[in-house]
Amino acid sequence: MFFPPGLEKVFLVIYFISIPYITGLIFLYFYVAGGKTETFLALSESSSFILTWAIGYEIIAVISILWIIKSAISFSMSVSSKNRKFQRPV
Repeated sequence: MFFPPGLEKVFLVIYFISIPYITGLIFLYFYVAGGKTETFLALSESSSFILTWAIGYEIIAVISILWIIKSAISFSMSVSSKNRKFQRPV
């Protein structure tokens, strides 16, 4: 769906570069600059592409890890709520 046939590798590289960079820009704009355009523009002149990308990459990594932990907890709760007893295969 997100990868056109025949261009999978190209779009994978594009997504790998652009999604963390956009996430880093959003973080810098709302959290660091406080939503002020003038502050953000002054900040973006001094920050490099790789720094912004790394910030976004770390944010995406933390969100992914938290989502995996939430999924594991909800799976564990759903299995224990069924009151199934574990039986060792014979």
